[in-house]
Amino acid sequence: MIEVTERVDIAAPAETTWAAITDWARQGEWMLGTTVRVTAGDGRAVGSRLAAFTGAARIGFTDTMEITAWAPPHRCEVLHTGRLVRGTGLFEVVPRGERSTFVWHERLDLPLGAVGALGWRVVGPGFRYGVRRSLRKFAEFAEGYRAT
Repeated sequence: MIEVTERVDIAAPAETTWAAITDWARQGEWMLGTTVRVTAGDGRAVGSRLAAFTGAARIGFTDTMEITAWAPPHRCEVLHTGRLVRGTGLFEVVPRGERSTFVWHERLDLPLGAVGALGWRVVGPGFRYGVRRSLRKFAEFAEGYRAT
């Protein structure tokens, strides 16, 4: 199991940051190489399901998730249910007056046992870099967010 936690400060109140982070259809505007869609439910309640494709063209993988906790405008937890990505994820928005902090936390079970652990040593730094880069883009996205 690996854990990844990254955070970014947002020059927007928690409600705006929450609306931006849970606008699943628009996550591809800031999340590196990823498109997200709601596959069951409305995407705004426990039991809703999401599918996130990460890759280019048709080469990549789909991360399926189920929302297990929904507490707007502060917390969304998911269970990763796919064959490749398994574990839990957390999107948390921490209010700071007219600003907020967004925290992205993952606890992932690595596939393939020792081979997966070795592979994580290779891909882990790139994954963390991609999350940090995506969060910088998210800060810009949230600061100018307008629901469509």
